[in-house]
Amino acid sequence: MTIYVDPPIWPGHGRMWSHLVSDRSFDELHRFAAALGAPRRAFERDHYDLPSERYDDAVRAGAVAVGSKELVRRLTEAGLRRPKGR
Repeated sequence: MTIYVDPPIWPGHGRMWSHLVSDRSFDELHRFAAALGAPRRAFERDHYDLPSERYDDAVRAGAVAVGSKELVRRLTEAGLRRPKGR
């Protein structure tokens, strides 16, 4: 049971964003995100969008920093990947 976060390299709404995912369950992910103070509206299909200023908070709270490709691989292997349009 691990939470992963990728680097804040995704632009949107004038900010840079990371993705926060679980390799176990969405319940685990929601609990971790809530403990960080991330609003539920930040959850999108299979991940939370996390603003760059919260990246270090996520790592300090126990999220494992990985690259974006590794994050998607872990999410897919866990059977939790929900791509757009499916």
